[in-house]
Amino acid sequence: MSTVIAVANQKGGVGKSTTVVNLAACLGLKNKKVLCVDMDAQGNTTSGFGIRKKSVGTSTYDVLLGLHRIQDAVMETDFENVWLVPATSNLAAADIELIEVDNMQKRMKMQLLTIRQDYDYILLDCPPSLSLIPINALCACDSVLVPMTCEYFAMEGLSQLVESIRLVKQRYNPTIDIDGILFTMYDSRLNLTSQVVSNVKSYFPKKLYKTVIPRNVRISEAPSHGKPVVYYDKASRGSEAYIAFTDELLKRHKAEP
Repeated sequence: MSTVIAVANQKGGVGKSTTVVNLAACLGLKNKKVLCVDMDAQGNTTSGFGIRKKSVGTSTYDVLLGLHRIQDAVMETDFENVWLVPATSNLAAADIELIEVDNMQKRMKMQLLTIRQDYDYILLDCPPSLSLIPINALCACDSVLVPMTCEYFAMEGLSQLVESIRLVKQRYNPTIDIDGILFTMYDSRLNLTSQVVSNVKSYFPKKLYKTVIPRNVRISEAPSHGKPVVYYDKASRGSEAYIAFTDELLKRHKAEP
């Protein structure tokens, strides 16, 4: 049975899709079978794997609306042990259309139940909002990985997400928890960085990943080439950071009861 992780933060631009793409690639290189589900209408995870959105047939939209089974939407990527359910811009309309369907908060959970045994990890890339799409991800996942930058507004996004998780735990998914907080675009030269880390650590002392993802030009360049950074430039600092983060995540999950 796979571990389902929602990658979420209600602040945009914090590296959610970048983390999904690179974590998936690193897990795949460690012989873990990984399915990424792109649940953001921007489709950054989809393009991050080099898939042209115009060429996509069945997508997350069709899965959530029950027009197709999730098996019909799974695409093989060019990267070892990584598969994808792609997103297209029509996903933006799904929030409105989901209001009219049964079990609107649990559509993704029901679909994932049919394929959880086929993968080691399922990563859900969430949009930066609290609408029915991220609620579907929170209802379907075992835990939430929170990428965040060392900025004031990112801290606000974290507090909003924690409240959302609390509400989902209360109403729909009693076992959900925060997997961990991953600092991205990290710059140790800035005073604000240490202040934000210190504040977050005081509230979540056991949830911070020791690995941080630095600001790195190779991480920024890789999506334009349709590759995870470990395939684009394995020797880069960004690649090394995501490999170290993946090792830490696997070690943490192994230690859990």
